[in-house]
Order: sequence, then C-alpha cells, then structure tokens
Amino acid sequence: MTAADPVAALAEAARNAPDDPAAWRALADACFRAGRTAEADAAYQHHTLVAVNDPVLRQAALALAGNRLDVAERLIKPHLKGNPTDVAAIRMLAELAGRLGRLADAEALLTRALELAPGFLPARQNMAMLCLRQHRNAEALAQTETLLAAEPHNPAFLNLEGVVLARFGDYADAAERFAAVLAHRPNQPRIWLSYGHALKTVGRQAEAIAAYRRAIALQPGLGEAWWSLANLKSLTFTAADRGAMAAALGDAALGDEDRLHLHFASGKAEEDARHFAPAFAHYTSGNAIRAAQLRYDPAPLGALVEAAITTLDAGFFASRAGQGDPAPGAIFVLGMPRSGSTLVEQILASHSQIEGTKELPDIEMLARTLAPIDARHVAMLGQLPPAKLAELGAAYLAATLVHRKQGRALFIDKMPNNWAYVPFIRLILPGAKIIDTRRAAMACCFSNFKQHYARGQAFSYRIDHLARYFADYVRFMDHIDAVLPGAVHRVHHEGMVADTQAETLALLAYLGLDLEPACLRFWENDRPVQTASSEQVRQPIFADGVDQWRAFAPWLGEMRGALGDLAAE
Repeated sequence: MTAADPVAALAEAARNAPDDPAAWRALADACFRAGRTAEADAAYQHHTLVAVNDPVLRQAALALAGNRLDVAERLIKPHLKGNPTDVAAIRMLAELAGRLGRLADAEALLTRALELAPGFLPARQNMAMLCLRQHRNAEALAQTETLLAAEPHNPAFLNLEGVVLARFGDYADAAERFAAVLAHRPNQPRIWLSYGHALKTVGRQAEAIAAYRRAIALQPGLGEAWWSLANLKSLTFTAADRGAMAAALGDAALGDEDRLHLHFASGKAEEDARHFAPAFAHYTSGNAIRAAQLRYDPAPLGALVEAAITTLDAGFFASRAGQGDPAPGAIFVLGMPRSGSTLVEQILASHSQIEGTKELPDIEMLARTLAPIDARHVAMLGQLPPAKLAELGAAYLAATLVHRKQGRALFIDKMPNNWAYVPFIRLILPGAKIIDTRRAAMACCFSNFKQHYARGQAFSYRIDHLARYFADYVRFMDHIDAVLPGAVHRVHHEGMVADTQAETLALLAYLGLDLEPACLRFWENDRPVQTASSEQVRQPIFADGVDQWRAFAPWLGEMRGALGDLAAE
C-alpha cells in the first residue's frame, strides 16, 4: 500500500475510530470494490459488531425484539436506501421479512449479506434456518457445515445441525449433537426438549422421559415438554403430575403456546385417571386456543373434492395412463391421521424389501408449485402434458432419495394428507402403490380431537371442521374407488387389530410381496419412528385403544351429529 492508497487511508481512519460503524463500513466498501474480498469480509464483520452504536439500528433492533415490525421496517428501509451495503441492517431486514412470511425477500437479502461478508456467521445461520423453513434440508446442512467449520464447538451451531440431521431422519446423530450442546449448556430447557424428541424417535424411551422431565424441572410451565410426555401415549401421569400441570395453568402470565400444550397434556392425565369430564374440558380448551391461532378454512379442500368428483372420471385417467415416470418404488400410506397408518408403516418397514421413511412433504410441495390447493388443483391436472407428468414424477423420486438410507427396492411415504393428491400421484407415478388406512369415524375423529400436532392438520381443532374433513376424505376416496377400481388398497384399522396376519397377507399381496415373519413381529423393528404412535408400534397390537372414544360419548353429541351416517360405521 502507498500513502495515496484510499484503502490505507480508510483503514487508518477505522483504526482511529474502532467503535464507529460508518468508518468500518466505508473501509469494507472500498475493499470490496477493490476486489480485496477477505479484507472486505473482515471489515464488514467488524462493522456488524459496532453497528449497535448506530442510533437508527439500535432503535430498529429494539423494535424487532418487541415484535413491533412496522416500526422496525420504517427505520431500516430508509437507512438501507442511504447505506445499501450495511450488512447488519440487511440481516435485520431479512429477519423482518422472514417473520412476515416474505421468504423470497428474506433469502435475497441474506444472499446479498453473504456476498459482501461470507464470514458473517449470524447471517449464514439465518440462511440455514430459512432453508429449513422451506424444507430445503440439503442446503440447510451445507450452511450448517460451513458454520461449524468456522466454530466447531459453537453450541448454537451444534444445535442447528442437530435439528437439520433430525430432518434427514438421522436421529441418533441428532441426539449426539444435542447431548454435546447440553454438556456446555445444561440449563437450557428447550435443548433438553429437542434431545428428548430425538431419543424418543430412536426408541430410547426412558432417556427421553428423563430429558423431558429435566426440561420441566428447569421450566415448570413449558407446555411442550408436558405434552411430549403425554404424546408418548404409553406413559401414565401421576397425581403429582396433574397437580404440577394445574399449578402451571394457574399462572396468569402463561402464554398461549404453553397453555394449549398443557391443556392437551392435562386432558391425557385426567383420562389416565378416568376423570373423563375434566379430560374433555381440557381437550376442548386446548383445541379452542389452537383453532383461534390457525383460523382454518375448510372451503378450499371442499372445492377440490367437489371438482375432482365432478370432472375426474374413468376416461380422464384412461386417456393419461402410463404418462408419468414409470419407475416403481414409492408406496403411499395415506388417509386420516390417527387411523392406524403408523402401524401399517411399521409392519411394511419390517419387510426386507421395504424402507420406512417418514411423512414426506414433497407431493404437496410439488402440487403447490403448479396451482393452489382448491378447485384449481383439479383443473391443473387436466392441463399437464405427458412430458411434464414424467418430469414431476422424476422430481419427486429425486427429492425423496435423501430419505432412503437402506438401499431397499421400495420405500414408504406416510404423509396422511396425500389422500387429496391421489389423482396427482396416479398421473405422475403410475407405478406407485397407494394404501388407504381407514378407521371408524367416531374413533378416528375423537383421536384427532385430543391430539395436538407439531405442525399441520389445522382441520383437527374444531369438531365441525374435523367432521367435514373426514366426510370429504371418504367421499373423495369413494370416488377414486369408483373410477380407479383396485388402484388403492384399503386397510381398516379395526380389521388389522382383530386379525393382523390376514390383513398383513392381503396388504403384501397388493404389493406383490410374500409374507416375512418380521412383519408379524413388527414391534421388534428398531427403526426411528417420528409420529405420535411411535411407542405404540414398539409393542404388540392391543385392542384397548380401538373404542377409547366411548368413554367420552356423553360429550360427543356434536361430533356424532356432524358426522351423520358416517358415525354409524
């Protein structure tokens, strides 16, 4: 460098003003323009450390912390217009966009921040989390690996890697990451919660219970930890547990998320004690909170069902037979949640030629790229040319390959809501097998009503919505049976419980496979199971749960009335 070198002059100015964000940003900009990217990265990162001294960004950060997003936006946007390379402000605006659901804007902003400052680890962490939010798990893992290469022992990055690994189904490795975090931060209740989830999924139930209870000891009002215990299904709450949950619910400062989880857990606890009236009251309260949050609208799905029944006849499918990707391999297990689908999956995944994965979001994601999920989805099906059908089938198989770790010929996609996409599946994957798990209406709907889902299933939190969803599902699948006879194999849960061998033989015959003894000893399969039935399928079939709803019959008049003739199944 010479004395006339502008970078040298700016570097000197920055050194003389170590807490001045403008000085460090000016140096970073000059280095970036000069192609001195490593120096620019370092200067931008120093700028982010002292950005708190900028009064505008300080006010914006306080607004973001207080969730006053409109105030934050009014502060950050004009600041960025005058200072377009302020990477701290770019990241703040990206966070704001993410909170508002403007994911494309958030990604563009983070991409720009990392272009200027590749070593800006908080922005890279945000990018990883954004990829996770969009189910772009491979990209999230790549970002996380970069973070850990820079700071191998950073607990936040290890925790993030654990979350990503869990998304890939690598729960044993995820548990290791969470354990590593807890070794340094043992008083973090939410890390104990994540650790418990991973342990539960790989079948380490006693350790999972201990992890959940450790989270509760650290934060007695952590509703999700209480619900996680309840969601094991096989754990029976004690009188002390009921008292502890009642005390937590009595805290007026308890937030809605903790409160709804505690209501669902308390419902399970009171049901364990055969206190059915208070159990139903808790289930009702938890559902009411969640329904108000989600504001589910049943009309779009109803319109899809009506359009499908009206327009998708046998001729529609006959004229398009064999036009998708012909590759075999995919087995779709679908239907209502809480219908016995995890049991069917566990039986099938115990066969040497079938791999169980999990509830994969890929079919719906592909469908949503083409049309909204309402009557327009059905109209779109008629417009897809053969080449596009094959392309979509291949895209699905490629996207799900990451979940196939055992190299088996067949794999299971157990997303229950895929029933609404059976025509789409049939068109893009004509070689796929489709299994509909069916459970009696009252038993299935009540089981959903007392189940809180980590995500999705927004229909399940109001009895009228539940009944309508169930009716739409049955009407839709009846239509599929009529126009595509034999395409879907139905497993009635009550029949599977009553005669597991006969139902399993019929199921495997539909798949063209012979019975293997392991299928009838499915509970010995130690594969990870993520759903609410994970502990139930790790023991032999028992009939106790088939008619649990009958104990609540005095309070289920609305459900019976809404289901109409279906309630008599």
